[in-house]
Amino acid sequence: MGMDTSPEAPVPVRTVLAAVGGWIGKLGRIWVEGQITDLTRRGGTVYLTLRDPVANMSVRVVGSLSVFDGAGPAVVDGARVVIHAKPDFWVNRGTFSLSAIEVRAVGVGELLARLERLKQLLAAEGLFRPERKRALPFLPHRIGLICGRDSAAERDVLENARRRWPAVAFQVENTAVQGQYAVSEVVTALEKLDGDPLIDVIIITRGGGSLEDLLPFSDEALVRAVSVCRTPVVSAIGHEQDAPILDLVADLRASTPTDAAKKVVPDVREQLVLVRQLRDRGRRSMTGRLDREQAWVTNVRSRPALADPVREVERKAEQVLALRDRTRRSLSGALDRAADQLSHTRARLVSLSPQATLDRGYAIVQRPDGSVLRSVEGVAKGDELLIRLADGRLNVTAGQGPSTARAERAPAT
Repeated sequence: MGMDTSPEAPVPVRTVLAAVGGWIGKLGRIWVEGQITDLTRRGGTVYLTLRDPVANMSVRVVGSLSVFDGAGPAVVDGARVVIHAKPDFWVNRGTFSLSAIEVRAVGVGELLARLERLKQLLAAEGLFRPERKRALPFLPHRIGLICGRDSAAERDVLENARRRWPAVAFQVENTAVQGQYAVSEVVTALEKLDGDPLIDVIIITRGGGSLEDLLPFSDEALVRAVSVCRTPVVSAIGHEQDAPILDLVADLRASTPTDAAKKVVPDVREQLVLVRQLRDRGRRSMTGRLDREQAWVTNVRSRPALADPVREVERKAEQVLALRDRTRRSLSGALDRAADQLSHTRARLVSLSPQATLDRGYAIVQRPDGSVLRSVEGVAKGDELLIRLADGRLNVTAGQGPSTARAERAPAT
């Protein structure tokens, strides 16, 4: 319930702080998880800051030495703990803190279980999908390197990379690689390098260590920062057996810092050998192609059409003349056969013609309707008849005595 205040009727500071203390006191006892930083012991009291491992937030914790000693030697800076505490608000100073009642260190088994749950969550979001991973450039001109200051991992990457390609350039960002500040510093360096257009690839590396030492590289905030980078990121954390979540979201995982240098920077000697091999292979291929083409040209030139072009023309001319003569003979023979056939047909026609019969002294007697008279029967006295001879026609009248006839020469048909 809010206080009724106004510029004319303000409340004193003690009233406000007392109200805040009353509200906080209503929270009761709670269990809080976080990472220990700034751990100090003064007399019989322990003071520390409990940091949220994901968000940039923290709270002050105060407790008796016996409470923290009861949690064992694992309660040190950087350790993850679960604290049963009572929220307190110091009215006189206006400060908030937690009064520790019980402290429990988070064991390895619990950490592994939490990491597994985080993996499943991130995998469900698709952060580990292979299609999200980008290919590294063949020859990076400038490489961003995030590592600990003066660390063996830094030396391994720089020395092996420059041994392989002396012209390669690095921009090194030294950060904390374990402890409570590791995540924030690595994320800051990552964002700085990712925003630089001259950086072609980013390597995040450190040497091996315990599970607790490598926890920053399984932090959700760092993993998500890597997932949104525009620049390809290479993870080279620890040794082969170490597998932080960063390895799953990075574009390429290297087993060691040395392996990262080998995967990011090509070996100039190997590339020169490869170039020489490819050059020799190209030379052999080109020489073989030229030899085949030369043999083909020689073979074509040796053909008669190119070796003696005039002879080929003459041969074609002879073929044309032979075909012409053959055509003439064929046409002449066809005409002769057609003439013979015509003569034979004409002879047959003449032999079968009635005119030929008339020429031999015969006559053809016809009635006026043109029918041929084949017998005297059926001819009555006075019938008009037509007698056809070889040199003309006669019109006669049939009778018992001498008949009268009128000669009419007509062309034979």
